[in-house]
Amino acid sequence: MIHIVFQEADIEALEKSFELDETLKADIIQIKDDFAVGPLQNIYTQQGIEDRKQWWREVLAGSDLDGSVDNGLVNDEQTVLDIKQRLDNNSEEFAWIWAAQNKHDVSGYYWLMSQLKDYQGRIFILYLNNLPFLNEKGNLFYPANLFEIPAKEFVKAKKLAREITPSEFEVDPDEWVKICEQNKGVRLLEGGKKLVQEDYDFYDTELKKLVTADWQKASKIIHSHLTKAKQSTGDMYLLWRLKTMIALEMFDVQGTVGKMKEFEVKNRTKVLTTNEVS
Repeated sequence: MIHIVFQEADIEALEKSFELDETLKADIIQIKDDFAVGPLQNIYTQQGIEDRKQWWREVLAGSDLDGSVDNGLVNDEQTVLDIKQRLDNNSEEFAWIWAAQNKHDVSGYYWLMSQLKDYQGRIFILYLNNLPFLNEKGNLFYPANLFEIPAKEFVKAKKLAREITPSEFEVDPDEWVKICEQNKGVRLLEGGKKLVQEDYDFYDTELKKLVTADWQKASKIIHSHLTKAKQSTGDMYLLWRLKTMIALEMFDVQGTVGKMKEFEVKNRTKVLTTNEVS
């Protein structure tokens, strides 16, 4: 068995469940890119892959993750080839795709499963779609992310595993093609597996509201967005959007506009004209 997840925190959460149920114990593979943001046009071609890498280089330039596109730590295309090789080498091997109800997991699901059509009957989905679980205090809750689920609840969640149907292998890749061809920058989960798309500046409105008349570190503004905004995304994307608005001279800035803790931002100070002063 192969477990496939889409967020790093999911790995540790799933591993904890192995101690409670050894039948779950298997290799965990993570798809690392966030397909809920960025270009998707021709995503399975070398040109499309390189276009996306170049976009990430620009997003991460000068940030805390500058250079990470080319350090070899993220290579989802190779990861898929490795999964296929394992399935080819062992006819009894199968894969479980774990996805919670969030735009990151669902976008990753579409990107991945569209490449696994040849393995129908051996690819399973565990989709936590509006399903209640018990938290550590024993209260019901609806997890938005896999890593929010306590280990004992993973043991129950395994009952959700089902084969991706032939119909889904037809319909879902077609839906993904449409999404990719729209060539928008932001994907949001509307419900179920339905993704809607927005432009790259979608998160700017809420970011702008968090910038005040007082100096704040970019890291504080981004943290506020992550914890308070109804719709948020990865911190590096938000940092890029903040830098983009700074480049447009929408805010005052002090410090080096690079890593999120290296500079501060506030609303622009109005410069009084001679007439206004007099």
